[in-house]
Order: sequence, then structure tokens, then C-alpha cells
Amino acid sequence: MTRPFALLLCPLILSAVAACEPVPGGGAASPGIVTVPESVSSIAAPFQDLSTARIKAEDGCYWYTHRGPVETTELPLRTTAGNPICTRAQS
Repeated sequence: MTRPFALLLCPLILSAVAACEPVPGGGAASPGIVTVPESVSSIAAPFQDLSTARIKAEDGCYWYTHRGPVETTELPLRTTAGNPICTRAQS
């Protein structure tokens, strides 16, 4: 009776240990992080993490890292009205 239990338990333990593996780039500071000017932080919605804000060269907009309970996502920094905050006009 203990042998089938051990055969079931071993894969579960190995799966749990594999889930503890660090994610590449998950803890290191991302390149391009900038200090957000007061003018930008005053119009940004309050629920966003301004300490991870960066300007993407592709669109000239501010983006921040949202660390949720399931995944980490890059999201555009938005005003309280929902508009993206950019350094140049959108085309």
C-alpha cells in the first residue's frame, strides 16, 4: 500500500520543486527604467507602479510592470481617464 502512494507522491514533489525555479529577468531591474517626472505622476492613475515605469522607443509611451498573482505583464501607463501617457503624439 505504501509503494503506490510513493509512486504518486514523487511526481507531485518534483512538480512542486520545479515551480520554485526563478523566472529569467523576473527579479532584476529592467533596462530603461526612468524617474517619472512630477507632471506625469500627477496625471497617472493611482493603481500603477511608477517605480517600474519606462519609455518604450517603439511608441514613445510610458509603460510599467504589473505584477499580478498569476503573471507579470507590461502595461501602458494611463491617466485616470484611461488615456495612455506618451512623450510624443500618437500617429
